Amino acid sequence: MRSFIMRVLINGLALWVASWILPGMDITTSATTNAVTKAGFAQGSDVLGLILAYLFIGLIFGVVNAFVRPLVSFLSLPITILTLGLFTIVINAAMLYLTAWVSSYTPVHLIIDSFFWTAILAAIIISVISVVASKISGANRR
Repeated sequence: MRSFIMRVLINGLALWVASWILPGMDITTSATTNAVTKAGFAQGSDVLGLILAYLFIGLIFGVVNAFVRPLVSFLSLPITILTLGLFTIVINAAMLYLTAWVSSYTPVHLIIDSFFWTAILAAIIISVISVVASKISGANRR
């Protein structure tokens, strides 16, 4: 249970960093549309809503990675071997895009402008941050 919560927190952090770096990726909800004041700072309760929105999208991303990604990785094993593992970046981008599609049916939406560039770059950023944060926090220890 502790490792699941750590994974959700790490996913939320990685999604936040990716949406901060990439202009084509954003997480929106009705609670965060007016979250930023004219000075550019968020109000106290709006910050909590924004944090919960990122954690919710991190939860969806974790569920998609836990259930869909193993099947897709297995089915695409020949092309992954042929490309010496580089196809996993495309798989990660597809899982991110699937998360955006699933989140479109919830009050919190992950918005990705274009599949190819934004999703690929976001997948790389999220993968790097997830690996580093997992090593620091020890979430993968058994």
